[in-house]
Amino acid sequence: MGVVIRTAEEGDRDLVVRLLDEAFQDDPVSSWVFPGEEYRRRTHHRLMAAFADAVFADGRIDLTEDGAACALWLSVPADGQAAAEPAEDTEDVPARIREAVDPENERVELIARLTDGIHPTGRAHEYLWMIGVVPGRQGEGLGTALIENVLDRCDREGLPAYLEASSARGKVLYERLGFECTARVLDLPDGPRMWPMWREPATR
Repeated sequence: MGVVIRTAEEGDRDLVVRLLDEAFQDDPVSSWVFPGEEYRRRTHHRLMAAFADAVFADGRIDLTEDGAACALWLSVPADGQAAAEPAEDTEDVPARIREAVDPENERVELIARLTDGIHPTGRAHEYLWMIGVVPGRQGEGLGTALIENVLDRCDREGLPAYLEASSARGKVLYERLGFECTARVLDLPDGPRMWPMWREPATR
């Protein structure tokens, strides 16, 4: 039986935030942004909520019907300006996120600036901002199903796809799906490595 996927609606917001919070509690990058287990458990969900709200507004969130996994996607046009950061918006988005999430934590702002700095420009593409699977359901193929759901469309429409892998385990999964590391690996200051990965559409 295949994985049933639907588009999340505003009424799914709390579910999506809770899912992402659980899925990324032990992620290397989340642990760097929010060092210390107790601090992370108190604060991490605010960043997940900010990300979810941005994508609900300007992208699409795919959700498995059982609520165990979700993927946050943004369509980035050829000029490289992601929909979550419209060109006419003169506000400093990373600073605004930090203010909303955890004003005393400069890493909340820094991670947004660093990932923005390595994001490819020049070609329209689908950006997998985040994908999360609740800990008890990892390894069942839910993440793969969510990604392939969009990659199939990318292949039909001739669109590339992009993401940043936040763990070595994730990097291996994405490589199996046709993603390749770009030349701009990101080593977070005193922290883990992130792997920007790009996938050309498959020819049929």
